[in-house]
Amino acid sequence: MATDQEFNELRPYRDNEIHQVFEQLLKEESFIELLKYLFPQVPIKDFVNQLLSITTIKEFQIGVVYPYIKEIIRNTTKGVTAEGFDNLDPNKSYIFISNHRDIVLDSAFLNILLHEHGHETSEIAIGDNLLIYPWITQLVKLNKSFVVRRNLPARQMLQSSILMSKYIRYNITERNQSVWIAQREGRSKDGDDRTQTSLLKMINMSGDGDFERSFKEVQIVPLAISYEYDPCDYLKAHEFLMKRNNPEYTKTQADDLNHMASGIQGRKGRVHFKAGVPLDKELDGLNELDKNEQLNKLAEIIDDHIHNNYKLWPGNFIAADAIEGNRNYAHKYTDEDVRVFNDYINEHISRLDADKEFIHSSLMEMYANPVKNFYKE
Repeated sequence: MATDQEFNELRPYRDNEIHQVFEQLLKEESFIELLKYLFPQVPIKDFVNQLLSITTIKEFQIGVVYPYIKEIIRNTTKGVTAEGFDNLDPNKSYIFISNHRDIVLDSAFLNILLHEHGHETSEIAIGDNLLIYPWITQLVKLNKSFVVRRNLPARQMLQSSILMSKYIRYNITERNQSVWIAQREGRSKDGDDRTQTSLLKMINMSGDGDFERSFKEVQIVPLAISYEYDPCDYLKAHEFLMKRNNPEYTKTQADDLNHMASGIQGRKGRVHFKAGVPLDKELDGLNELDKNEQLNKLAEIIDDHIHNNYKLWPGNFIAADAIEGNRNYAHKYTDEDVRVFNDYINEHISRLDADKEFIHSSLMEMYANPVKNFYKE
């Protein structure tokens, strides 16, 4: 039987560790400045006292994180809706594998919805490339995040993947703790949501060698996340442009911070989460395939669920028609929808001093791809 100590390098904090972490955080000037920015209406002394009175991770999430995320929902969305969570057993744990749009809010909104539907919040996989300062690491680990290490040498990457696989399975089978992880490393930049087989290979590393049994044990729930507007869309399009001009281009830490801030603060329109059913019967027969075919088929099953459960908004259909130069989906939107969507797109394009034709084309593709995947033959 595994123990927490085996996973100290990646796991979130536990209840008995949080006071020491709070005391360390409150010595960080930049963390205090962040508190003042996030909660300007609360005197900092009162907030410090609130933190120091907290004794469990759950209290921290419900008392501090929950109200802040609800405020983001009120101020930057036209509502976050959900389907499928009532069909999940709140006494069981799952691996939620989802498409990935926003660095911070995909998992934050999920945990709000889980809490409101009577489930325990999930633990969250977060890449170490986003943990720019030590206090950010401490903060996310207080919020039930575990660390996915990136860009390691091959031998270390293998060891890290095995450890993470064991930790995820330990959460599901021994701690009865759900986990959220994106279907691919990093966000989908072009709206074409595809599950990386390397993710599934990692999960299977801790299995017993029986492919079907290994994945049935961890209870994968495909999760479709649909934003009417992606506040980082123009930043993602600009990244495509930079890579077109320089194939070696990579984002900086400052870029990552900008994407996080834009995602949190930018308007998103309507947001919808749809949870599928745990994969079980669909896994039958996969043992008869060879290893690569098993992973490809499982990725295809997850993708089908995410594509079919994606909530398509008027802008998605408008972009699809714009790309094809027709009005095949004109019954899905109104003239007013077209005006609102085009105003939104043009406003985002105006933020960039760049190749506007390329940016526009990239944005149209980004919003059209979910339609193509939904209606695929």
